[in-house]
Amino acid sequence: MFKSLKKILKKKNDGMPEPDAPAKSFDMEAFHMNDIKVYALSTCIHCRNAKKYLDECGVKYECVHVDELTGDERKQIVQEVKEHNPAVSFPTIVIRDKVVVGFHKDKIDDALKED
Repeated sequence: MFKSLKKILKKKNDGMPEPDAPAKSFDMEAFHMNDIKVYALSTCIHCRNAKKYLDECGVKYECVHVDELTGDERKQIVQEVKEHNPAVSFPTIVIRDKVVVGFHKDKIDDALKED
């Protein structure tokens, strides 16, 4: 067991990024709060992970917890989500003109790299 732990520690110190680390091959300063919008549910683990990943990437974003809205405001936001994602599933992440449905690091990275 000690040898396995040593191997793991050695691999993390070789300068390679950890597997879950964001790629960060984009200019995070190029993104403003209005460029990225996350439609999420406050109780959704995938939504939470997507927001955590965006935080790790260091980009600013606006988050709307659709389940916490009521009345006309909720109807308006659901309609807004439908325009990007007709299935109205969460998270729906709009990065400028790109839409990522669900929590997919590779798709988020691709959307952040473009432009």
